[in-house]
Amino acid sequence: MPSLNRQILIAACLGVLIGWAIGLLPADQDARSGVLYVSTLVGSIFIGMLKMVLVPFMAFVASVTGLPLIFTSIVVGVANLQAHHQVNRVWMTTLVYFVITASLAMLVALIAANIFKPGADLPIALFADAMDAFEARQLTMPEFFLHFFANLFQNPFAAFANGSILAIVVFALFIGIALVAGGERYQGILRLMQEFLELLLQIIGWIMRLAPLGIMALLIRLVAEQDVSLLVTMLGFIVLVFATTLFHGIVILPGILFLVTGKSPLWFWRGSREALITAFATSSSAATLPITLRCTEHNLGVRRSIAGFVLPLGATVNMDGTALYEAAAALFVANLVGIELSFAQQMVVFFTAMIASTGAPGIPSAGMVTMVMVLQAVGLPAEAIAILLPIDRLLDTVRTAVNVEGDMVGSLVVDKLVHRV
Repeated sequence: MPSLNRQILIAACLGVLIGWAIGLLPADQDARSGVLYVSTLVGSIFIGMLKMVLVPFMAFVASVTGLPLIFTSIVVGVANLQAHHQVNRVWMTTLVYFVITASLAMLVALIAANIFKPGADLPIALFADAMDAFEARQLTMPEFFLHFFANLFQNPFAAFANGSILAIVVFALFIGIALVAGGERYQGILRLMQEFLELLLQIIGWIMRLAPLGIMALLIRLVAEQDVSLLVTMLGFIVLVFATTLFHGIVILPGILFLVTGKSPLWFWRGSREALITAFATSSSAATLPITLRCTEHNLGVRRSIAGFVLPLGATVNMDGTALYEAAAALFVANLVGIELSFAQQMVVFFTAMIASTGAPGIPSAGMVTMVMVLQAVGLPAEAIAILLPIDRLLDTVRTAVNVEGDMVGSLVVDKLVHRV
């Protein structure tokens, strides 16, 4: 039997081919409806199982067994780092890495958008109906920061139940530090957390046996439901986003990895393939986190204390692909409406996209809200986000894979630099 890596790769290719074939059938064809129904069902079950171990509902509010993977991994990771007096070095190295890679991603997007000027040859009248029918949820920078910081600190049980990942991360950081500060008194709790983390990783191993089927189902639906005529109209922008995102994922991130650790890109991609394909299919860094942790620890050999700290934090705040996309989209919209952004305005886009990609507020359509904030920062029409919505799901696949790749490379870089000190 082929290895799990190979099964996932084969399933992804089959999913794209079947989705393309189904997309050619008429919309009212029974075969098309049946395949899409089954793929939606299978894909939903797979995503649901991943979310089950990520942030399960608190069935027993006071029970330790209600704690999710993201919480236990950070608690155990921080406690181990604190015990070895490494938490400050890890924290600072992680933060510097996140800022550098996000900055490089946005520079690539801005340079490419200035050279190729996507949208300059498209008449805005093509999208008039979409813009008229869309009501943008607007949020000023002060309101963004208010929502962002207000959602950092929540009742932990409410955060678990609502899936407020950033609040869970913050609470887990406090618990991990407190476990070390308490010394021997809390060793029993720490051991219980470590055992529960082992239990969750065992369950993830079982879920991964269904990964090829789940990924194939998700890709069938994604490819089959794309509007080909719209994709052709927006082809220039789609190609630009794909090319710049892949350049960041294939050249810049592996380059950083090689310079710091000496590890080859091929070695990295072999070890991270399961996580990257899952991220591509699910378009969710958070839902992919269980698999990301498994690949980073088992395949890439990162210490659990480092992976348990860097990866959950990165899945929440480190979004290279998202920052790149928001910067490119701002210039695309500017070209579309005939506005020439100055260097100073592009620097505003740069810093606003970095802030917006770091953490979306806990409100509906948060991703769209942050994109609106980037557009508003340089006076672009917020309603223009309606132009991007039909192609957003397609573009989200690659940028999510690069987001996850950035987190995994970051864990390897941090592990190497901290170990070297």
